[in-house]
Amino acid sequence: MATYETEIHTGGGGWQQDQPLTLSIANRADVVPRDGAPSTGTTVTWSGDEGNGSVTFFDGGSSFQGTAQFPGEGPVGYRGTRVG
Repeated sequence: MATYETEIHTGGGGWQQDQPLTLSIANRADVVPRDGAPSTGTTVTWSGDEGNGSVTFFDGGSSFQGTAQFPGEGPVGYRGTRVG
């Protein structure tokens, strides 16, 4: 599991703090390990009632960059830095 402090980037508003993102994904093997972060180059995409997004991880999972869209809002830049 990995937790990230996140920011969104709107057209004219610059980067703004957003809610933390916590990831843990496992199937036959850990995509995001229970006690670690995704490896560099891992891309995670999600879609559901609470929004959608796609992010790619860098620097051994210490950061990510991508895009997200939340209900009732337009798409935004989305980035994060690992804190746990």
